[in-house]
Amino acid sequence: MSLPEFFFYYHSVVITVLAALVVTRSNPVHSVVLLLVMFFHVAGLYLFLNAEFLAAIQIIVYAGAILVLFLFVVFLLNLRNELMAKIYIIRWPFGLIAVAGILVIIFSGIRSFTLGPLGEYTIQRIVSETHTVAIGKVLYTQFIFPFEVASLLLLVAIVGAVVLAKKQLRT
Repeated sequence: MSLPEFFFYYHSVVITVLAALVVTRSNPVHSVVLLLVMFFHVAGLYLFLNAEFLAAIQIIVYAGAILVLFLFVVFLLNLRNELMAKIYIIRWPFGLIAVAGILVIIFSGIRSFTLGPLGEYTIQRIVSETHTVAIGKVLYTQFIFPFEVASLLLLVAIVGAVVLAKKQLRT
């Protein structure tokens, strides 16, 4: 096994294990810390794939902003009663059946997956233009409409959150 293969397998196994640990921990603070470690491993995988821009965005946006937001929500909730209660122990067989069904759907989708036509960006062109320029050109030309729709949805979500928070402060 070569060093790149080892590096890829290490990151993929660690990301999968950490993702499973995030959703199985009963303490939400432990889940957030495990999620942080998983985000750093995903950034390492992006670096392995020569996508330095995506690795930096992964660290800045997800590990920086989104994770802090998750941590604020965890600390704002009063979770002492939920952590003491063992109400979810009985339902684990149903969750196992649901996971098995989802895995069957995923593996059947992978088996029927075919690659589409190659794009206009070759590796040499991306290296000559840099990753950031290549992503920007594709995002703001070919995918401008989905980008604007996602921006509009985020704006509506932010305004809705502010309106809901404002109503709760008045009462």
